[in-house]
Amino acid sequence: MYGLLNLGSFILGIIAWIIPIHILYARKKNTTELWMLSFLSIIFVCMALFMQMIYTWHLVNKNDWSALLDTQGAVIFAAAILMVGAIILNGFILNMVKKRNNNI
Repeated sequence: MYGLLNLGSFILGIIAWIIPIHILYARKKNTTELWMLSFLSIIFVCMALFMQMIYTWHLVNKNDWSALLDTQGAVIFAAAILMVGAIILNGFILNMVKKRNNNI
């Protein structure tokens, strides 16, 4: 069961990026929807990172130090890419909301 945490984390991370990309291509939404969808994207990022923390906790409880030593570099790199990508994509969304509010 704990092995599914990695898969779930990956899927949630992909969804966290798909939401703002979809928003950028479907520009017909109102600003309230944009804020809510951007917030939902950040929630998915948090859930993905939390699943990785649970998996690390599981490895610590199993005393599987070799697995921790082998994987933590890649986990940290992937988490950084996920966070930076989500911040940049959601930054575009917030910029789009700001421009729409200034045009009103």
